[in-house]
Amino acid sequence: MAILMKGNEAIAEAAIQAGCRLFYGYPITPSTEIPEYMSKKMKSSGGTYLQAESEVAAIYMVYGAGAVGERVMTGTSSPGFSLMQEGLSFLFAAEIPCVIVDVMRGGPGLGGLGPTQADYFQLTKGGGHGDYHGVVLAPSSVQEMVDLTKEAFDIADYYRNLVIVAVDGILGQMMEPVEFPPYEGRKLSPKTWAASGAEGRPKNNVISYYLTPDLGESENLRWGQKMSLIKDSEQRYAEYLMDDADYAFVAFGTSARITETAVDMLRDEGIKVGLFRPITLWPFPEKGLAARLSQIKGWMSVELSAGQMVDDVKLIVNGQAPVGFCSRQGGMTPEPEEVVAAFKAQLLGRV
Repeated sequence: MAILMKGNEAIAEAAIQAGCRLFYGYPITPSTEIPEYMSKKMKSSGGTYLQAESEVAAIYMVYGAGAVGERVMTGTSSPGFSLMQEGLSFLFAAEIPCVIVDVMRGGPGLGGLGPTQADYFQLTKGGGHGDYHGVVLAPSSVQEMVDLTKEAFDIADYYRNLVIVAVDGILGQMMEPVEFPPYEGRKLSPKTWAASGAEGRPKNNVISYYLTPDLGESENLRWGQKMSLIKDSEQRYAEYLMDDADYAFVAFGTSARITETAVDMLRDEGIKVGLFRPITLWPFPEKGLAARLSQIKGWMSVELSAGQMVDDVKLIVNGQAPVGFCSRQGGMTPEPEEVVAAFKAQLLGRV
């Protein structure tokens, strides 16, 4: 049975149903409904909610909980996500599975409360120090927020890696009907690596510090192999009216919802346009996009940023077709008519 839920609350409920029993966070708009929901529901679910004194403290509480093998999550928004970057680097190096929700808001700096997608670089390029990536999932509906949050915990445990659920302020605040179907999940190995203090077990050190360069290099190479496996195995995307398309938009999250309407408008004019929607921002679904290169005469990236994902689109297209760009910034969102106008001006040469 479908129920009406706000996006942030749906994420929190999905996490509980996925077995998350520890939540550490600090409230920040527009993600505050996540810790608020957890503060009400965790105790009755057999878990613990703790409001940390800062986002820095929260991410290291996540480190400790994940190190003993618990399913743990935190939720924040863009300025708080920035504060967590050092901790994300440590989590990756210690191979601690966890889920982080980033409900993006305007910036730079304190910015505003409006929606943005300008965390893309920080999300996908490894915002902390060192060579690393978190798996980044980008839902475009409240139902996908439920489904991908549940799967995020399995992906984290399967690869022993951090997973980020990336949404913007509109998705976090909007309400839509959602269902919570049973989730079978992946077949996962026991967490024999976790620190437990149990007698009779080998001592487990969950660390990220390597004193000699040769050991540091060997660990980085091993992590690189894991990243290559994730990149090959976890690319996800959705397509809308792409089979006969001559041109294509690339957009995720709220931008994709707006762009789908623009596609319909252009189709009504007889222009064959489709939408390629990345669901994983990292790994970027380059295999799916590359499969369309011989078909598509021109691409356009639609983003709530000054232009970040467009760089990845250009790398994959590699000059085989023009790549346009349409955006609004600072908390503003484009109307479908703006997307249509940008498409006609940049790819069709019409004003």
